Amino acid sequence: MAKADTGVRSRNIFDPTSSKPFKLSRSRLENFLECPRCFYLDRRLGIDRPDGPPFNLNIAVDALLKREFDVYRLRGEAHPLMTAANIEAVPFAHADLEKWRANFTGVQFHHEPTNLIISGAVDDLWVNRAGELYVVDYKATSTAETITPAFNYRAGYKRQLEIYQWLFRRNGFSVSNTAYLVYANGRKDRPAFESRLEFDLTIIPCEGNDSWVEQCLNDAVNCLRQDTPPEPAKSCTFCLYRSAAKSCEPSAT
Repeated sequence: MAKADTGVRSRNIFDPTSSKPFKLSRSRLENFLECPRCFYLDRRLGIDRPDGPPFNLNIAVDALLKREFDVYRLRGEAHPLMTAANIEAVPFAHADLEKWRANFTGVQFHHEPTNLIISGAVDDLWVNRAGELYVVDYKATSTAETITPAFNYRAGYKRQLEIYQWLFRRNGFSVSNTAYLVYANGRKDRPAFESRLEFDLTIIPCEGNDSWVEQCLNDAVNCLRQDTPPEPAKSCTFCLYRSAAKSCEPSAT
């Protein structure tokens, strides 16, 4: 008889008694910042948050932008979008770039104080004449709001860039505090679809500060070492749903 799927994962579980380094991705660290309880349930007990919808169109935009910037990377030239934004840099060429871009490897660093291996898959890197790296991430959206370099992007995007900056610094690279978001905004003002989407591209600068990362790692590992789940974040919709669903369950008789 087949074993029923309980929804509980048995791998990638943190064991507080183990001396083996534990791998934690950038996105899982973001989950900790959003809600420590969800993070604990996931990495300590193997109970994932429900999957959201797949972002297949965003993934397609990422792939095409990488391919486009790679053309200029091979030439050692700035992309016209970079030139128009007065960014004096070129796409960074490195033998490990594809590994750094891959979701299941990414750029990694073993943080010995916590024994965590932190990883993150970067979209792109640019380099200036001084040899400093600019961390770059591609974002796709569709909004009627005009996207300018002063666009009010999500706070999580800034943290994402800062963790990448932290990772590359720990790997011995000189990294600028300035990072960039390449925003692709899908236009909805076209007369018809005609089997194609059109996007406006805008580069948005972001001044990063990765000084919070070390404390965050300490807090995350201390969370995982607890014997019981922490309190949920007040704004966590997943925990609010769990609580509401539980309150509607019939009482045992």
